[in-house]
Amino acid sequence: MKTKSILTILTLIMAAGCLSAAAEIRLAAARPEEVGMDSRRLGRLDEVMARALEDHDFPGAVLLVTRQGKVVWRKAYGLSQLVPEPAPMKPDLIFDLASLTKPIATATSIMILVEQGRIRLWDRVKNFIPEFGPYLEEKGIPGEEVRLFHLLTHTSGLPPYTEPKEVAAKYGKPCPTELLVRHIAGLRKESRPGEKFVYSCLNYITLAQVVKIVAGQDLAEFSRQNIFKPLGMDSTFFNPPEEVRGRCVPTEVIEGRPLRGVVHDPLARLQGGISGNAGLFSTADDLAIFAQMMLNRGEFRGVRILSPLAVERMTEVFPRLKTAGRGFGWDLDSDYATVRGDLFGWSSYGHSGYTGTSIWIDPETATAIIFLTNRVHPDDRGEIISLRSRVANVVAAAIVKK
Repeated sequence: MKTKSILTILTLIMAAGCLSAAAEIRLAAARPEEVGMDSRRLGRLDEVMARALEDHDFPGAVLLVTRQGKVVWRKAYGLSQLVPEPAPMKPDLIFDLASLTKPIATATSIMILVEQGRIRLWDRVKNFIPEFGPYLEEKGIPGEEVRLFHLLTHTSGLPPYTEPKEVAAKYGKPCPTELLVRHIAGLRKESRPGEKFVYSCLNYITLAQVVKIVAGQDLAEFSRQNIFKPLGMDSTFFNPPEEVRGRCVPTEVIEGRPLRGVVHDPLARLQGGISGNAGLFSTADDLAIFAQMMLNRGEFRGVRILSPLAVERMTEVFPRLKTAGRGFGWDLDSDYATVRGDLFGWSSYGHSGYTGTSIWIDPETATAIIFLTNRVHPDDRGEIISLRSRVANVVAAAIVKK
């Protein structure tokens, strides 16, 4: 181990972003010992992050940990960008959340509509998207219809993705979500509904269209009015406005320029930045508010977003589809749930995003980990899958009083 190099990185880390009671922190800060954690053990996060930076796993990151409603760790590491010129990472920068969009914006919006009595998760998808075809049995005989809960749990039979260039050639660029969903609806279902778990962005693109049809608003506006604005998540949005683009962490370099404030996911970009699978931008501080709302069973500082029962249903493995390991929007025990690490319990849940983002929430210990990196910058070669697990293990091991 290159000790001198690691010590140098640690020095930079401490200068870049130690825990403080700065105005931008939306939850109160606390020393780890005040909430039953060991500062020395939690401090190992710096060593883990230093090694990752030295190995060039990603240019930079923001890591925020809460316990019992208090922020116990909030730091920026490394660089927010390498090109066109290096710039330091800062704790309040805005990240392309990628697939964190699925549980935070899309699934939450769907559950709000359920609570309002406007839809049922048992409803057939074709009730909203008439072109949505069923799985075809032998000899082309139509099989069971796909229902909304199949989309939420990635058990609809849809393929993982569809080729953006083909969609653009057929429907134009940008492509309205309505036309993209019509294209998705006509794709061959690869398995019977509920038969297999296949993680698919197409499920959530379809769900966003359901939100628009039922609510009369696109996902961006519905989630803003019903989730982010009530919670005071002022740095959370689709298509970040021009005045905050400078705070956005750039992702991959496309056609010679890094994407800054423009969604990385090709299908979301094709739709103009508003999509059910990706497109949401946010900060670690705003995500800490959302996580605390979930830990509070749907409420934050007197504002209720979801009922306690809705939170419970979203964050338990759906009994009809136990092999999927998914709740409604959230991951509990699928092959993608390595974000949990090895020590948090089976009631914990979370999600990850392709750009290098993740969130993990543990009701048993009242803990949340928001880990945001720019691993796709500049060439989509960063690697953080195992690091997410190691970060979770360090945080869990620092909890000494349950």
